[in-house]
Amino acid sequence: MKTCLIVDDSRVIRKVSRHILETLGFEVSEAENGQAGLDACDASMPDVVLLDWNMPVMTGIEFIVQLRQRPGGDAPKVVFCTTENDVAHIREAIQAGADEYVMKPFDHETLQIKLQLVGFS
Repeated sequence: MKTCLIVDDSRVIRKVSRHILETLGFEVSEAENGQAGLDACDASMPDVVLLDWNMPVMTGIEFIVQLRQRPGGDAPKVVFCTTENDVAHIREAIQAGADEYVMKPFDHETLQIKLQLVGFS
């Protein structure tokens, strides 16, 4: 089964994302910040990471930079989910190793399209 780790400090966003992902056939796990997300990846590397930008403890950018340096950390597809929508933020996310970018709030269809773009239908 495809696995997805949701890394977001918002319990509501994690809950909504989990519901969408489970209907798309993903086994879902959650982390409330970047450090907890890295710990989860160290335990079991997911196929996809849905990643928030602004979080306490460790930001999404800090998370992805550290993830990509880990053994096997180049494998997960990372989709940034954030309210930051200017070109500079998008460029920074892609340069740090993100595969795709989705704006909050997003719906089932939007997330499904983004997952298809990174190779999960």
